Amino acid sequence: MRNTFFMKSMRIAVPLAFQAMLQSSFSIIDEIMVGRLGENAIAAIEVGGKPGFVFTCVSGAIATVAGIQVSQYMGKEDDEKVDLAMSVNLSVMLLIALVTSAACFFIPSILAGIFTKDIDVINAAKGYIRIISIVYPLSGIATILAVQIRCKGYAQYPLYVSAASAMINTGLNYLLIFGKLGMPSLGIYGAGIASAASQAVSLICMIMVHHKVCRLYFNLKMNPAECRQYAVILMPVVVNEFLWSVGQNVNTFIYGHMGTKELAGMSLTAPLQGLFIGALSGLSQAAGILIGKRLGECEYEKAYEESKRLCLYGFIGSVALSFVLLLSRGLYAELYNVEEEVKNIGKGLLAAFAILAPVKVANMILGGGVIRSGGKTKYVMIIDILGTWLIGVPLGIITGLVLRFPIVWVYFILSQEELVRLVISVFIFRSRKWMQTIE
Repeated sequence: MRNTFFMKSMRIAVPLAFQAMLQSSFSIIDEIMVGRLGENAIAAIEVGGKPGFVFTCVSGAIATVAGIQVSQYMGKEDDEKVDLAMSVNLSVMLLIALVTSAACFFIPSILAGIFTKDIDVINAAKGYIRIISIVYPLSGIATILAVQIRCKGYAQYPLYVSAASAMINTGLNYLLIFGKLGMPSLGIYGAGIASAASQAVSLICMIMVHHKVCRLYFNLKMNPAECRQYAVILMPVVVNEFLWSVGQNVNTFIYGHMGTKELAGMSLTAPLQGLFIGALSGLSQAAGILIGKRLGECEYEKAYEESKRLCLYGFIGSVALSFVLLLSRGLYAELYNVEEEVKNIGKGLLAAFAILAPVKVANMILGGGVIRSGGKTKYVMIIDILGTWLIGVPLGIITGLVLRFPIVWVYFILSQEELVRLVISVFIFRSRKWMQTIE
């Protein structure tokens, strides 16, 4: 039975993990390419990507809600409710994506100026922000379509689409950033064009895959009770992810106002951190799907026991990867064409991340997957708001802007919010109050 569950969870988790790792791997390559242009270019990409980071968090929240609903309705074999859940979440996603795109297109300088005082970085970032404004509707729709594909048991198909998109993005980056094969040399603007083009290909492929393996009859006819239930599930997740992402952007504001070198050092670590988290993110999404189906079938004891196993898998994997990261961080930093000080900052930040990673992964699986699977999304919202705004942000402001600690210590101290989250999450998990079957 244990082996059966392990294989079932791995069939979902491994393709998702490979998909996230592929994206992060190609992000590392992209970052190294941009890194050849110097620390200002790296900082500009970091600043320019922040609106997208907020959108990614919010779109991930909507995808989480879609996953909760679709997995539970599939557990009940209610195809009509699956259609309704998909239709509503697609509509909400598209609305938020269009608002984000409009903000990026019309006020890019204002958005860039939030995170840094360096005029050269702002001028470089604003064009990049405007170019990638087209990405958000494309990626939002593809994200929701992928949810239903995974819940149907075809997690490998979004992996294939993601791999193709990432390869296209990397190839176009090489051509357009450096002007190869007769293409114009566009620098970071070429990176933006490559992102938009690869995301368009990704959406086309995802639509084709969805049409092949899923059915979807567009239906927005929700009765008042269904509207209330959707709002109760959706709003805490969206508010949670939005406030959490804003909190992370406050951290970027702190790093940016500590200096361009500090901001560049943090930026060069982001792809490797993404690769690490991506390797284990599949367990979080597998938890949402598998535990959600158990709750939909009202098998509460199995849901509780299988949740514990998923957390154990995550802990073992995170400890192993932390050792690998500690051993490889020096080699990774040397790939960048930046000053030695920036490399040293990056290596120090990666060491701090490796120490904190098992706690981060536990929160990702427990809060982001297990507790949310029952639709009790307000619990996770409260946990994250307490951690981010009562612990992380105040500690970051005090240590980074008031006491002027080195950035590695600022990052390590403010990240103690993860411990607070974990303690509260374990208490809620053990209470079993998160277990709920949605109607």
